[in-house]
Amino acid sequence: MVTSSAVSLAGQPAGATGTETEPADQAPVGPPRRRRGGRRPLIHSLQVALAAAVLGGWQLFTSLGLVDPFFFPKPTDIAARIWEWISTGYILDDLYVTLEEALLAFVIGSALGLIVGFVLARMSLVAGVLDPYLKMFNALPRVVLAPIFLLWFGLGIWSKVAFGVTLVFFIVFFNTYQGVRDVDRVLVDNARMLGASEQELIRHVLLPSALTWIFSSLHISAGFAITGAVVGEYLGAAKGVGYVIAQSEGVFDTTGVFAGMIILMLVVLVIDLLVNRLEARLLRWQHSARTA
Repeated sequence: MVTSSAVSLAGQPAGATGTETEPADQAPVGPPRRRRGGRRPLIHSLQVALAAAVLGGWQLFTSLGLVDPFFFPKPTDIAARIWEWISTGYILDDLYVTLEEALLAFVIGSALGLIVGFVLARMSLVAGVLDPYLKMFNALPRVVLAPIFLLWFGLGIWSKVAFGVTLVFFIVFFNTYQGVRDVDRVLVDNARMLGASEQELIRHVLLPSALTWIFSSLHISAGFAITGAVVGEYLGAAKGVGYVIAQSEGVFDTTGVFAGMIILMLVVLVIDLLVNRLEARLLRWQHSARTA
């Protein structure tokens, strides 16, 4: 079983001596974190200022007639439409359907990507055999699959879930595959010297080391899961935010189109914040290792 001894062994290359360690004054771990923390309020302030400038300029130009409100409705009108949809409950059922489709696509696609990525990273022969096929399927435009999924699974949620899975899977798969292959060989060899089994190696060495790659893919996959659900709804559905956007577009209601788009952007932002929280909690050990 891999113990703390494996971690201490992995932290220093084989054959290294104590005299080769870096002096303490050359690795100021603490101060940079304080500087980043001190800059966070400034960054948030600049983000708010940028949003206010863009929205204020948009509102001003449409009010002065410099921008046609038919193509770019006023931000105040969009906000009023969003509030109307939420307060009356008009959008809530559709939003629930879209989130359900996106969540299922995200979970299924991420799980498949993690499993296949780990398996192929540990089985080089199988990876070599499947490599051209995976590249061909990844190069296939996903939009052409949406009508096929509609024929196979109907207008229900599963056609959208299947479409979203094809978007999420390859992102998570390639990042997991690369992350596992890039694990320090010294760390793997030390774990094997201590008698680690394949399961213990995955749990204590490969998975923690590849978490940075995996979370990088999850940030992107969250948005692609929403995209898959909305595109599927846009092509054929009876419920969902994509369906609402398509209906608004059909009657040239640009305010409704923008309102649906902004609701989706806010949902993706909230999901990304949740993934950030999870990432910070699971990767705390990396900061502790750097500090040590």
